[in-house]
Amino acid sequence: MEKTLDIVKTEAEIAKLMAETQKLNLESRWMPFVWASGLIIAVMTVSKFLFS
Repeated sequence: MEKTLDIVKTEAEIAKLMAETQKLNLESRWMPFVWASGLIIAVMTVSKFLFS
């Protein structure tokens, strides 16, 4: 019985790690676009204050 509980716990931990990995993989796809848009907005803001 104790071994069965260990197996269930291990499977739950594996499932959690797989879900976290999937989340990180998804975020790594769109995160560069977030950084790029933030950089563009920052440059536009600085340009507006310097050249207006």
